Amino acid sequence: MADSSRKFGMMSRKVVLGTTLGAALFFMIVGVIFWGGFNTAMEATNTMDFCISCHEMEENVYKEYTSTVHFSNRSGVQATCSDCHVPDPWMHKVVRKVQATNELYHKALGSIDTPEKFDAKRLQLAKNVWRAMKETDSRECRNCHDFASMNPENQKKRARKQHILGMEQGNTCIDCHKGVAHKKVHDKLSEEELIAMEQPRPEDKRPIPPQWQAFIDGDTGTSGEVAAASETAPEAAAEEPAAQETTAEEAEAVEVAQATSEQPAAGSAAPAGGSIDWSGIEAYPVTLFYTGQASMEWVLKGSDHGGKRAFVTGDRCFDCHEEEEVDIGDLIISGEKAEDTPIEGKRGSIVVNVKAAHDADNLYMQFQWDDVGEHVPVPFVDGGKMDPDNPIKLAIMIATDDEDNPQVEYAERSGCWQTCHHDLNYMPHQPGDDALSGPLASRLDLSDGFTKYLKESRTEIEIEGKDGKKRGGWDKLKEQAEIDAALVAGSFMDLLRYKAGTGESEDGHILEQRVMSGGQGVTFDGGLADGVWTIEMVRKLTSDKPGDVSMATDQWYNIGFAIHDDYTSSRFHHVSLGFKLGFDDEDAEINAIGQ
Repeated sequence: MADSSRKFGMMSRKVVLGTTLGAALFFMIVGVIFWGGFNTAMEATNTMDFCISCHEMEENVYKEYTSTVHFSNRSGVQATCSDCHVPDPWMHKVVRKVQATNELYHKALGSIDTPEKFDAKRLQLAKNVWRAMKETDSRECRNCHDFASMNPENQKKRARKQHILGMEQGNTCIDCHKGVAHKKVHDKLSEEELIAMEQPRPEDKRPIPPQWQAFIDGDTGTSGEVAAASETAPEAAAEEPAAQETTAEEAEAVEVAQATSEQPAAGSAAPAGGSIDWSGIEAYPVTLFYTGQASMEWVLKGSDHGGKRAFVTGDRCFDCHEEEEVDIGDLIISGEKAEDTPIEGKRGSIVVNVKAAHDADNLYMQFQWDDVGEHVPVPFVDGGKMDPDNPIKLAIMIATDDEDNPQVEYAERSGCWQTCHHDLNYMPHQPGDDALSGPLASRLDLSDGFTKYLKESRTEIEIEGKDGKKRGGWDKLKEQAEIDAALVAGSFMDLLRYKAGTGESEDGHILEQRVMSGGQGVTFDGGLADGVWTIEMVRKLTSDKPGDVSMATDQWYNIGFAIHDDYTSSRFHHVSLGFKLGFDDEDAEINAIGQ
């Protein structure tokens, strides 16, 4: 009895603030039970099963997520709903759980209980998530994707560059990677919203990790890219697989695809009349890719093209998309991006071996690529051949390269892309037939419809297409005196073209429209042998003809290539990125060797 009294007395002993030891022990046990139960409930609501237990989630965002790399990937590491949408730090997690009571409220109201209701609110729901991620510097993304843990050697050129810029300037993951796990809706944002949402925040800047700095210091090419781009902002999420960071395995797949593309052997079908010994000149492999309806307006609209901001602030298409041409071509030809009339069986890209040489008077170029093989008919043209007289057409565009005083605003960055607009033949906003005989018919040759032009010939170009406006500016023609002055000032693109079927060599230019004559003349020769096209070109370096770019061998020039293969015409062609042509200059991307 004495022992019992002693124990009872101990439990009755007051310890802190008049509380007995027994009461303290009781409340501690209750607290542990409560805490354990509370934490268990917290974790239970973080599971995938809980998140998709309501059909609003299971029938909408969950289905989209299951087709992404966050659900299934080569390493077997799955990111569940809570990994992206629930913070790890306890206090932030509790706040998020409290906020989630609002979702229960709307569940009771039936706000998004049908796919139609969900889609109607999808953009607003996404904006809420993007805003939260922006405010936390994409905290949940960085639980797995930390800059300090990335190996830049396993990333594509574009990813490396934009990650470095993001660290330097204070951009965060969600600026570029919207739509990586669910249906894309960021293309429904206005340009103003997109720009405001993707502004860098100084507080989100971070030091360059050692392995990144070592890579930059050890790779002069990448170092140069970063230095040249240090004033630009990172690219927003792109459309394409390019909207997501490319994995090492995916990068390797692209390299294999490019390496195994059957590149024609030099000299396999030398055309008659050639005066250059091409055997000692190294070929530059250029990948031309199918472009679909990706017009210049498309390039300049951020919700269409995630690289718009980087482009307008100085980046070249080549800076970001070199080594991605095969992927882009396959994506577009599939109809997944920038193409609503895909041609089944058409190849997405063509590898062309380009050689260049020069003497005191002429520029010489040789092009070799594999023929398409079996004809792929165009489904919307009788007979399947848009240009039945010409199995292929090869086009070359040239412009000056003066960054301080560009005659054609974006030629230095986009090459011949500058001539393609949303209101050309077969493009989304092609004018109706009534325009062919409209007020501008006396000034423009519309016998072939609506052909390429430059913005330098128009008073304005509609980029965004707000309020139902047609994008482009074919009908906003400047006065003839202004166009004539622009031509004299060099605000044009020199256009050289070869038609293999008819054997025609054309020398023209593009300003207010495509003009296929008037130059000093260019000579193409070549043909098809053993499944390989070999075309050679001879062009005078200097000319006094309007629409001709006169070349000096101590200068660089912007140059781009296009091929209409398999009897196609209009926009159904393969196009290169813009390149730099130089003379006896190993730094030029295409170097013409003196003979």
